[in-house]
Amino acid sequence: MRRMAETTAPDLGDLYRHEAARLWRAVFAYAQDRAITDDAVAEAFAQCLRRGGEVRDPRAWIWRASFRMAAGELKARRRFAPTAADLLAPDEMSAADVLAMFATLPGNQRAAAVLRWYAGFDNAEIAEMLGISRGTVRVHLSRARRRLGTLLDQEAET
Repeated sequence: MRRMAETTAPDLGDLYRHEAARLWRAVFAYAQDRAITDDAVAEAFAQCLRRGGEVRDPRAWIWRASFRMAAGELKARRRFAPTAADLLAPDEMSAADVLAMFATLPGNQRAAAVLRWYAGFDNAEIAEMLGISRGTVRVHLSRARRRLGTLLDQEAET
């Protein structure tokens, strides 16, 4: 039995090389905390490795697990991310500025926005990863787009 599970286990080495950095950045954009991000991504890969062949789609499973672990840790810490006003530079839009803008979004809006606009997942994949309906994903993306648009307009005025 053990050998069969080992032979059907996904090649996580390749998956890690192709996805880990991108996944880390996406989870960081969501969580806004390096420790949470490090733990969530590492634990997702470790759990996937332990599960071996039980995981049908390792890539989707790892993305979903990473975001869920980060969300759980954020909830446990009851942490509030800095506002955009705390981090925005007046004349340029740096990566820190973008992260700060994302930090102003509520958790599910932020997760949906990062998964869609940064990671390139479609609404069905995002819905599965976050455990919500596709319609709810569309609502979160619409609200995130509206909020970010308002922030960008405010930033342009200053």
